[in-house]
Amino acid sequence: MTSLYDARGRLCSVTVIAAGDNVLLRRLTKEKEGYFAVQIGFGAQKESRLTKPLVGEFKKAGVEPQRVMREFRLKSDLPEGEINLSVTQFQVGDFVDVIGRSKGKGFQGVMKKHNFAGQGAAHGSKTHRRIGAVGNRSTPGRIWKNQGMPGHMGDRRVTVQNLQVMQVREAEKIILISGAVPGANGTYVIVRPAIKHPEHLLALHAEHRQHEEEEKAKKPKTLREMAQKK
Repeated sequence: MTSLYDARGRLCSVTVIAAGDNVLLRRLTKEKEGYFAVQIGFGAQKESRLTKPLVGEFKKAGVEPQRVMREFRLKSDLPEGEINLSVTQFQVGDFVDVIGRSKGKGFQGVMKKHNFAGQGAAHGSKTHRRIGAVGNRSTPGRIWKNQGMPGHMGDRRVTVQNLQVMQVREAEKIILISGAVPGANGTYVIVRPAIKHPEHLLALHAEHRQHEEEEKAKKPKTLREMAQKK
């Protein structure tokens, strides 16, 4: 992470993400696969590290072997020339969601994993950081589902929503995004347009409302509606 000053002169913490070496591997169409999507690769690697089927797929696409392959669905098919995979697809001020794998913390107790308060801290207590009782006597005679217990922590898929794009540097093929993103330095993340930003939700609600009105107009009118119209 680093920091920069925004247009108002405020110091903001940002994360630097390299997003300029994406390559198009395959275009999926509704006629063949049943939906529209594109397969994207990122990060070149040696051919000897891949299986022969994967090597064949990369040769068919006409690109060198990639380390990461992801598929992204589209609402409609796009010509190959209109698929922009460079950093210029993002603009300053856009809101995005960043998806990645969080840092692994190993096996942890309930105080760190679930923020339990713990038990007595005095010298007489021998269960300072233990979980304590989890049963419910003879009724129901079992442990409830989702009971917080010690276990593996971290190393899971995490989505951080509504982060703002602060800078787009086309020459360096990087984007600077406000705040922190999941994972350690050097890990791979997915950057997508924010799906829960208020502006996007308002546009989505308007689209749904228009669709409902169109469907309602297609339905045959009842006698009561015809009488009210007269």
